[in-house]
Amino acid sequence: MADPRISFVTLGVADLARSRAFYEAWGWVPAQAEGDIVFFQANGVVIALFSLADLADDQGRPGAVLGVGAMTLAQNYPSEAEVDSVYAEALAAGATSLKAPEKVFWGGYSGYVADPDGHVWELAMNPFSPPGPDGSVTLGD
Repeated sequence: MADPRISFVTLGVADLARSRAFYEAWGWVPAQAEGDIVFFQANGVVIALFSLADLADDQGRPGAVLGVGAMTLAQNYPSEAEVDSVYAEALAAGATSLKAPEKVFWGGYSGYVADPDGHVWELAMNPFSPPGPDGSVTLGD
């Protein structure tokens, strides 16, 4: 029986060098880079950057047009000030602002940015599920 987990998140990118430069400017450090793929270690999950064409081929769909922006990757922080800081860092690295951080209806604080390929990141402070010391989040009651 499968258990709910995510081990790798692979982001299809149009220009690997541009995307790698963006994530490095945002403070990410590559754990490995092999040919046409770059891996970042992210708190128990690996985030990979892989060309869109190579990703489509790897999925068994050569030539497929892969979309972006239909899902959100999220980073939770313990305070609104940290959300604001990471949001500013993302913009300085080249992200596009989608929504500036603000208080939200569910009682938290969040904003959205997109990386150079349109992958959407939510930067949030959730008072009901604060991150632990290692950044991991466990849902509250």
